[in-house]
Amino acid sequence: MYSKCGNLIYSRRIFDNMPERTVISWNAMLVGYSKHGMGREVVELYKLMRNENKIKPDSVTLLGVLSGCSHGGMENVGLEIFEEMVNGKDGVEPDIEHYGCVVDLLGRAGRVEEAFEFIKKMPFEPTAALWGSLLGACRVHSNIDIGEFVGHRLLEIEPENAGNYVILSNLYASTGRWEDVRMVRDLMLKKAVKKEPGKSWIELDQTLHSFHASDRSHPRREEVFAKMKELSIKFKEAGYVPDLSCVLHDVDEEQKEKILLGHSEKLALTFGLISTSDRAPLRVIKNLRICVDCHNFAKFVSKIYMREVYLRDKNRFHHISMGVCSCGDYW
Repeated sequence: MYSKCGNLIYSRRIFDNMPERTVISWNAMLVGYSKHGMGREVVELYKLMRNENKIKPDSVTLLGVLSGCSHGGMENVGLEIFEEMVNGKDGVEPDIEHYGCVVDLLGRAGRVEEAFEFIKKMPFEPTAALWGSLLGACRVHSNIDIGEFVGHRLLEIEPENAGNYVILSNLYASTGRWEDVRMVRDLMLKKAVKKEPGKSWIELDQTLHSFHASDRSHPRREEVFAKMKELSIKFKEAGYVPDLSCVLHDVDEEQKEKILLGHSEKLALTFGLISTSDRAPLRVIKNLRICVDCHNFAKFVSKIYMREVYLRDKNRFHHISMGVCSCGDYW
């Protein structure tokens, strides 16, 4: 529970003081670290588990370890652990989910071609989730050749999954292929597939406030947007540069910057700043993956206003303290 809420210090304290640990408690702590991208802590705890030699790792243990290595940028360590699994070191035979972790691990590290070859050689039929992981990596690392193949493969497997259309469209947009972007969007209209809108939430005084992109429905919208303009100027003076590559629309730079300022997580953070006392922590939840620009913006909020910022997006936790994120800018 404490891990899911982002309080890993208290979670580890409870874990260390347990009179007796089961594989469930070990897994809970491992997965907690993994969700927060704390790869080093995951591997150290896994080694401690094996050294104590009281509880044997199970399938969930190895999933947590491989995922932790993936989110923590420790791809070589993760590959070594997977190789040990294949060789039967822990007595846990890797299944499709473990193979999926390796694909994710390679993809996040930018080793997209290796991930693609790994999929083709694995002893399982690739699932949509596995292909989706590779498509996401292609988008992040701008691998249009593999991404285009994987994207169209996914449209065949999951013709009603809006996320696949969006990522493929974004991949085309990132390389300026606007005709292909329109083709994908027309296909979505033809198949009546609707994109999930990005939303962010922040809870204050036991009231949950929600925001969507360029949201002007909130009662304090004028205050929020006025503060947002102030923050934009202040952060730029401190070195913030809007990442216009995060706007995948065929518009000019000025319009792209306006679109960035309207992202839902920025609105939620700004509302938190004007609604809480100095140095109070800010906790925001996003239903989709946070973009690079919003991540940078949150780091400036943390550094300049000396706030602890907790961002939970679709993939993981980001704990930002004094402008430094627990993910190490790797997610």
